[in-house]
Amino acid sequence: MQNESVTLNNGVKMPLLGLGVYAPSHNSEVQQAVEWALEAGCRLIDTASIYGNETEVAAAVQASGLPTADVFITTKVWNTDQGYDGTLRAFDDSAGKLGRDVVDLYLIHWPVKQHRHDTWRALERLYTEGRVRAIGVSNHYPNHLDELLSQATVTPAVNQIELSPYCYRPDVLDYCRSKGVQVEGYAPLVRGKKHDDPRLIAIAERHQKSTFQVLIRWSMQQGAVTIPKSIHRERIQANFDVFDFELNTDEMAMLNTCYDNTRIADDPDTID
Repeated sequence: MQNESVTLNNGVKMPLLGLGVYAPSHNSEVQQAVEWALEAGCRLIDTASIYGNETEVAAAVQASGLPTADVFITTKVWNTDQGYDGTLRAFDDSAGKLGRDVVDLYLIHWPVKQHRHDTWRALERLYTEGRVRAIGVSNHYPNHLDELLSQATVTPAVNQIELSPYCYRPDVLDYCRSKGVQVEGYAPLVRGKKHDDPRLIAIAERHQKSTFQVLIRWSMQQGAVTIPKSIHRERIQANFDVFDFELNTDEMAMLNTCYDNTRIADDPDTID
């Protein structure tokens, strides 16, 4: 795997491709999945307090023998922990489970209306104190970001949103680019719901790749940090074998027309 990365708006480098570990019914397998991903060259692990597997992620990094600084870890504050004091407590808990004094990236998981401002203030404090290398948000669309930016003193480094050709919002990507916010895409594989799309199959056959690899490549070529998830070794290895081909302009344009609002998570537009 090539060690490709993006540079966030504060100068921190973040790997372009990583592993998502949202697997609530498979937490016992998360440690093994992370170990396999690190073995395959992955250096970005995306977890969250609500996933309940921060301890397993830490154990996998330790078992890998890699220096802690070589593995970029993201975690998130959950909705019920938001607010100023609640967020600071939640961060302490997550950092303890991850075995880290400094976390690479800390995100607000969802825009909870009554706590947005205080939660972001807490993240800014953590950032100012050097307890996180970068701060950002997840599941925020332009209306949420407009509100945040009107009060923030630190611009979010990352906005993690659901992103696939079937959940493609170029307006959100353009907005984030205009503000210097790096987009990170989750659920790029749509949980396998589109693996038999004939349009995907045709592109995959031309490149001698799987439809899943095409979806990952599409997301990366949108400029998004991409975090496919899997607990299966062969799939994990395949997900990181995407640096030896590139979708051409016509293929990207065609995939950009596949939007049908197929989502795994809630639509942020429905959140005030």
